[in-house]
Amino acid sequence: MTSRVHVVDDDESFRAAIERRLKLAGYQVASYPSGQQLLDRLPEENEPGCILLDVQIPGLSGPELQDRLNEVGSTLPIVFLTGHADTPTTVRTIKAGAEDFLTKPVESEQLLRAIERALARHTHLRCERQKLDQMRALVAELTPRERQVFDLVVRGKLNKQIAHELGATERTIKAHRHQVMEKMKVQSLAELVTIAERLGLLA
Repeated sequence: MTSRVHVVDDDESFRAAIERRLKLAGYQVASYPSGQQLLDRLPEENEPGCILLDVQIPGLSGPELQDRLNEVGSTLPIVFLTGHADTPTTVRTIKAGAEDFLTKPVESEQLLRAIERALARHTHLRCERQKLDQMRALVAELTPRERQVFDLVVRGKLNKQIAHELGATERTIKAHRHQVMEKMKVQSLAELVTIAERLGLLA
């Protein structure tokens, strides 16, 4: 699948030059003269991609657009590219999750390396998100009683304690526990606890 770089910059000649450079490197490119335009046509998360973003653009600034994208749950990594680098902005954007912060004019090598890293991170994030979605789907398949058993098992309760808490026999709990392991497609309690941990169910 070809990766797509979303270029947000109000300088038309710069956008055209970057677009040529990236297309030569084999990327698909979508460009936007303002942050609002990117927000209005929010990029598809299912294809590998990243955002190349200027800091000072009319309307929404680069860091403001980054905040908005974080609010809507976008996982597209952002590489900032600016003619006006200052330490507070660099620190702020990196803290908010930016992949890199480059200064114009940028060498092709440096730019392409930053984009490669951003795309690799997006691929990793997409895989993680898919795994979490699959885990959530498996938990959703549990019956209400199995879900109760699941919740108690991952908190370290023994079958005897669970039976007492749910007013059932130990044998029934064992059967439920077996069903939970089957449905969750795990072989061990450790795997089950890991799933609960990753889904934030142990908080």
